[in-house]
Amino acid sequence: MYAYDLRTNPNARPKAYWINTSSNSIVKRFVHRATKQTQKELEKLIAGEGVWKEVRQNITYDELDKTIDHLWSVLFMTGYLTQAEQKDDDKYLLVIPNKEVRKIFVQQVKEWFSEITVQDMSSIHAFDVETIEQMFTFYLKKTISIRDNSVPTAKKENFYHGILLGLFAPMADWVVSSNVEAGDGYSDILIEIEDDDIGIIIEVKYGDKGALDTACAEALEQIESRNYVEKLLDDEMETIFKYGIGCYHKRCKVVMGE
Repeated sequence: MYAYDLRTNPNARPKAYWINTSSNSIVKRFVHRATKQTQKELEKLIAGEGVWKEVRQNITYDELDKTIDHLWSVLFMTGYLTQAEQKDDDKYLLVIPNKEVRKIFVQQVKEWFSEITVQDMSSIHAFDVETIEQMFTFYLKKTISIRDNSVPTAKKENFYHGILLGLFAPMADWVVSSNVEAGDGYSDILIEIEDDDIGIIIEVKYGDKGALDTACAEALEQIESRNYVEKLLDDEMETIFKYGIGCYHKRCKVVMGE
């Protein structure tokens, strides 16, 4: 496919073509059945590490769901995992073979945990900040770590920003905007619940070294100094909620502005 694209466009860049041609149902099946131990092993795989597993190469379809170990074997046989080392006849150090397959795992993990939390987050405007904080922290703790700790702070903030967008995306009656022009800048997340004339502004900051209070204060200060509320007022939202959210690893703090 890439060679074909290059024939028609010399500036074409490689894409994850395989993602669009495979159902990836086996990965979804695996992720949805993950135990706590499997979640930790998935973290290692997505982080680029390997996991030692005994692989059976004669699994039948009827045996597929008998145990999570069978799904490890099928992932190996179908190419979603490959061997980095082999010990004995059937023990392999399994790794994700490339960035494209890693993206498939990351997508399925995000979708799985979004399904768990999305209904709770649908009433964010009706809860006090402690409840919102508890829900989001619970979600972060349950979510497999797929963030690269070595990236700059801005990209770490993008990670949490993306998680929130994923949680809000299924809200059919909400207008959810990301990095939209508002006031004198671009807000992280703006939400308009038009039936109730409710507007929500969310600014996310990464709390370096766990400084969550500072991160929340910076987020709320940015909402005010850049006048993000102007966009919601122009759209005739009558009740407006402002949230500064500080995140650090799997912890968060939520503060509501005035």
